Amino acid sequence: MSDIRKPTEEITSAGPYIFADVLDYQCLQKIVVTHRIDWLIHFSALLSAVAEQNVALSMKVNIQGTHNAIELAHQYGLRLFIPSTIAAFGPESPRNPTPNLTIQRPKTIYGVAKVHTELLGEYFHHKFGMDFRCLRFPGVLSSDTNPGGGTTDYAIQIFHDALKHGHYTCYLGPHTRLPMMHIDDCLRSVAEFMELPPDLLPQRTYNVTGDSFTPHELGLEILKEVPDFKLDYRPDHRLIIAESWPEVFDDSCAQRDWNWRPQYDTSGMATAMLSDLRPIYQPEPETNHPLVASAVA
Repeated sequence: MSDIRKPTEEITSAGPYIFADVLDYQCLQKIVVTHRIDWLIHFSALLSAVAEQNVALSMKVNIQGTHNAIELAHQYGLRLFIPSTIAAFGPESPRNPTPNLTIQRPKTIYGVAKVHTELLGEYFHHKFGMDFRCLRFPGVLSSDTNPGGGTTDYAIQIFHDALKHGHYTCYLGPHTRLPMMHIDDCLRSVAEFMELPPDLLPQRTYNVTGDSFTPHELGLEILKEVPDFKLDYRPDHRLIIAESWPEVFDDSCAQRDWNWRPQYDTSGMATAMLSDLRPIYQPEPETNHPLVASAVA
């Protein structure tokens, strides 16, 4: 793993960690050569809502960083994975369902950069035979990290606030439907996709998803385990972004070509998130062992 940020002990204990700046091509070259890299998995990006607030920086990170990753893969013969997103689609795209191949025309700089990535990667594949691979992800639910500025991040923050405050104010509308997936499904999809031999992939970019839900539907799932939970709404600029994105993601091409199947539906995602976060906000009370208590007495 690599980043420009100082890692936590949990990250460094999980495996090797090195400094890498996606905008420094020579730094990336040194890493590839020194560590004899064969696969490059390039996740670095400014997410949708944050990117809209800093377009210049997002163009550097999301476009120039991608150019560096593609050039590295081309120069050193790497298998390259770069994720795309539901943000690669726009209001002219069919929303329910959104097929793998359709008009895109996104209206955010994040989405524009992702379409650029898809087309550039596929160009290098067809022109030079580069092993480029891309999965379009929906919103991804994970308890491991805090929300990072994406439009779908309400579906993470809602669990934190439900357990900590018993209340959440959502910046989308109650019936704003978006596709989502659990982080376990997300990571498994990348692993399964990357391990496939190149000749088994008839295309290079695929939709993958878990389930689609609205804030209201997710709130009902939380109520099953947090009975006093309250949910209200105060839509902001992110609602406009969300309403230009797919409501239901069609991942039938991935299911057909490499047998992709999600394991988490809406209920499963909610249960997993609450289970993972509950020890943080509602730790079990410490109890004295009966033998210790009697000895002290």
